[in-house]
Amino acid sequence: MEQVSGNNNNPITGVSKPRSFAAGILTGVLITTLIAGTVLGGFLQFGKGSSGGLAATGLLGNLVNRKNSAVNDESIEKLRGLERIINEYYYEPENISVDDLETGLYKGLFKALGDPYTEYYTKEETEELEKALVGYYYGIGAYISQDQVSGYPMISGVIKNTPAEEAGLLADDIIYSVNDESAAGMSLDEVVSRVRGEAGTTVHLTIYREGESDYLEFDVERRKVDSPSIESEVMEDDIGYIQISEFTEVSAGQFDEALAELYSQNIKGLVIDLRNNPGGDVDAVTSIANKLLPEGIVFYMEDKDNKRITYKCDGKNEIKIPLVLLVNGNSASASEILSGAVKDSGIGTILGTQTYGKGVVQTMYSLNDGSTVKITTADYYTRNGNNINKIGIEPDLVVEFDGEAYREDGTDNQLDSALGEIRKVLAESAAEKKADKADKADKAD
Repeated sequence: MEQVSGNNNNPITGVSKPRSFAAGILTGVLITTLIAGTVLGGFLQFGKGSSGGLAATGLLGNLVNRKNSAVNDESIEKLRGLERIINEYYYEPENISVDDLETGLYKGLFKALGDPYTEYYTKEETEELEKALVGYYYGIGAYISQDQVSGYPMISGVIKNTPAEEAGLLADDIIYSVNDESAAGMSLDEVVSRVRGEAGTTVHLTIYREGESDYLEFDVERRKVDSPSIESEVMEDDIGYIQISEFTEVSAGQFDEALAELYSQNIKGLVIDLRNNPGGDVDAVTSIANKLLPEGIVFYMEDKDNKRITYKCDGKNEIKIPLVLLVNGNSASASEILSGAVKDSGIGTILGTQTYGKGVVQTMYSLNDGSTVKITTADYYTRNGNNINKIGIEPDLVVEFDGEAYREDGTDNQLDSALGEIRKVLAESAAEKKADKADKADKAD
C-alpha cells in the first residue's frame, strides 16, 4: 500500500513492503508535519532493499573504502579527530552525548543533499511517526508547513477542539521560536520534535502574525489529540460540503460514508475543502478520486530510471452534480493529486489560491536498529502529465482568503464563493433545461 504523506499503522521493522506517503508531511510536507505525531505532508512510500533488509552496520560497512564515497578511511579518521577536539575543548562537557553526536552524523549526511524532504529518523522519532498512524497523538493539534517567503515554519492549519485552537493559534501564524529557541534554519522535523512532548506539559511559541505590531507569545499545553480527517454537512440550497484535513488510511472509508449520507439527502452540488491539507495516504486519495473521476489516470510517478507507476480509476462512480474543490497555498502533495485530477478531467472547478507545489515522491527505508531514512526517489505527474513540483496548481477561479473578515465574524469568503459558483452552475443548468424543454414543445407543435 502506498501513501502520499506519512502515516502507517504497522510498526516499522526491518524493511517494509513498498508504501507511499504524501507529507509531506508529519505536519505539513509540503514538507508538512502534523504536530503531536508526525504526518509527512509529502509523497512517501516504504521501500525495500535488494537484500530484503537494510542493516545499518552492514550498509555502512559496504561503503567504507569505496571510491567516490564520503565514508572512507580518511573521513572516518577525520571524524575521530573532530570528536577528540569536542571531547577536549567543548566548554560544556556534561552536555556531550555520544548518541547525540552519532545521530548528528547521520542527519548531517542527508541534510547535505539540500533536499527538504529527505531526512534521517532515530528509533525514537520513528516510533513517534508510528503513533500518528493510529489516528491520535500527543501534541497541540496544529499542522506546520514551511513558509516559502521567510523560510520559517508556519501554522498551516489548526484542528478543532485542540490546545492549539483553544490557545488562539491561527492558520498562517509564523513560528519565530519554540521555547525561546529560534526556528530559523530548523527543518520541520526539528520544529515538530520541539513542539511535541508529554501530555500535560507546555510548549512556548513566539508567533509573528501579519497585522500585529509585535510578536505574540503562547504557552500551549500538550495533550492527546484526535485527528478526524473527514467532516461533512449539508449547507444552504442543498449543497453538500466535505472537508478533508488529511489523507489517512481511514479517510477513504470515512469519505465514502460522508458522500453516501450527503447523496441520501439529495444534494444538488458538492464542495470538497482541501485547504491546509498537507497530503497523506496515496491509496486513500486514489480511492476518493475513484468516487469522483471519469475513467482514466489519477496520477503517475517516475523514478530516476524512468520506471513508471500509474494509478487509475474505473469511472463507475463519476460525479454527476456540480463540484468545486477549495485549495490554498497549504494544499500539498496528495491534495494536489486530487486537485490536478479534477482539473485535468474537467469535472469540477478549482477555487482558491495557488497550491503548494510538491510533486516529488519520498521512499522510507527502515534500518535494523529501528531508525528510518526518508529519501526523495521520484517525480509524480497529474492526469495530463503535468509536473507541479515547485509550481503548484493554478485555480480555475482565484479567490484570496479574507483573513480579517474571518477573524472578525467567521466569514469564510472562499467557501461563500464556492457555494456561489455551484449556485451559478445550477442556475445555468436549469435555464438550459428550460430552454431545451421549450424548444421540444415548439417542435411538437
